[in-house]
Amino acid sequence: MTHPSLDRFLGRSRTVFAEGPVALIFIEDEVEIASTIDHHLGRGFAAVLALMPDAFALPETGGGRVHRIRFDPGPETAVAEAVNRVIAAAPGAWLYYGYNAEYLFYPFCESRSVGEMLAFHAEERRDAMLTYVIDLYAGDLGETPDAVNPARAYLDRSGYYAQSRIDPATGQQRERQLDFFGGLRWRFEEHVPPDRRRIDRIGLFRARSGLRLGTDLLFDDPEYNTYACPWHHNLTAAICSFRTAKALKRNPGSTFEIDSFLWHGSVPFEWRSGQLLDLGLMEPGQWF
Repeated sequence: MTHPSLDRFLGRSRTVFAEGPVALIFIEDEVEIASTIDHHLGRGFAAVLALMPDAFALPETGGGRVHRIRFDPGPETAVAEAVNRVIAAAPGAWLYYGYNAEYLFYPFCESRSVGEMLAFHAEERRDAMLTYVIDLYAGDLGETPDAVNPARAYLDRSGYYAQSRIDPATGQQRERQLDFFGGLRWRFEEHVPPDRRRIDRIGLFRARSGLRLGTDLLFDDPEYNTYACPWHHNLTAAICSFRTAKALKRNPGSTFEIDSFLWHGSVPFEWRSGQLLDLGLMEPGQWF
């Protein structure tokens, strides 16, 4: 289905959000559009909203579960504003947001749907889930100059760290909140603006009236930004993403400085949740 604008879609198709979790995929270019949509349909999302310019082709996939929406994700505030419009229109719905060439993984996702996982998460009185954006990259930039090669993708097995998140108003550490770093944004940080170096994103959350996402990828409700409840560890997930690798090779200021993304900490990506769990890149919490 094709919709001329997000507002038109929200005005006519709001019942989509009652059918289960919905994925918002912001499509910035023509790289891996089909694989991104198919991956999230395979995770069990009730619908995928493909927010994208008219210039890009959307492959035939997913039947009525895929909604093409005319949208320009380029402006700096565009994605946060779109997420906030969906939040306002669909209180109570579980939402995911990401970009093309990004792939959501969560513990045991090969055998459990995203709806089952979020039902458990909600039973633990959690309305949001921390997701780590794990950089993927091609091993041979001569073979794939755009750094995107799902068949031969690599990720960093080490080099991740966290720092206390400080409230600028009080100077105090925010409870159960951390800023996470690592991956290509850490190894090539001289090419990444400081405000773009974090790899944490609240990629899965339940919409609520009045809730708003900021351009810093944090919500205005502090509890939504926490990594766990006060009592025990909770589920976390990973968004495995070629987005940073694409940007570093597309940017004239960095592309000629990078001959390879491989280093001693690189390992082939196996496209399975067990590898991410073994590397400590997501947390099963109490869900087994």
